[in-house]
Amino acid sequence: MQNRPKVSPSGSLERGYSLWFVMVVALFVVSLVLSNIVAAKIISLGGLVMSSAILIFPVSYIIGDVLTEVYGYRRARVVIWIGFACNLLVALVILGAIALPPAPFWENQSAYEAVLGVAPRLLVASLTAYLVGEFVNSYVLAKLKIATRGRWLWTRTISSTLIAQLLDTTIFTVVAFVGVYPTAELVKISLIEWGAKTLYEAMATPITYAVVAFLKAREGVDVYDTDTRFNPFLVWE
Repeated sequence: MQNRPKVSPSGSLERGYSLWFVMVVALFVVSLVLSNIVAAKIISLGGLVMSSAILIFPVSYIIGDVLTEVYGYRRARVVIWIGFACNLLVALVILGAIALPPAPFWENQSAYEAVLGVAPRLLVASLTAYLVGEFVNSYVLAKLKIATRGRWLWTRTISSTLIAQLLDTTIFTVVAFVGVYPTAELVKISLIEWGAKTLYEAMATPITYAVVAFLKAREGVDVYDTDTRFNPFLVWE
């Protein structure tokens, strides 16, 4: 029989945060922040043009899958907002550092701005796409877990990624670049990014399985969000 979660009638985990949970949260935040720092470099892989954030950004979705699958939507919701706050803080600090006057002998201001700088429009696009994508990913996975009775994890992780990454990529591309680049080019870029991120997730499925199995066994939890309210703003519920 499948190990049932340690949950209250409302679907929340018992109070307290384990070392493993804190480590997962830390990895989630680091992967998110890193993806936004390295995103400025545009790369070409096999003729496909995309942001170098492809190296790390999909990891945040994989970790998001792990969070929801093991700890449930309620904990994932808190972590998503923590990631949002950390990402916003990093962006504001970088903008502040850029705005500070450079020393007379420091000649790297232009390079510093080019690599780390982010336009307000891009920042809004990034943060909006992140929130929509992560919450949709967590919601779809949690609902599918109930529908499948905890079976076929791969169907949940890939299905949630297909939907969430499509929304994430589309929102970011539209908000950031509509009116800047031709529509046909934006559609092409969005499809390439969506396909690459989804393929990344699919290839990481064995790792996801291993991590989920380890955490469920180690933590003794396997949350089903049967009584969870999925309002993304109920952070303190």
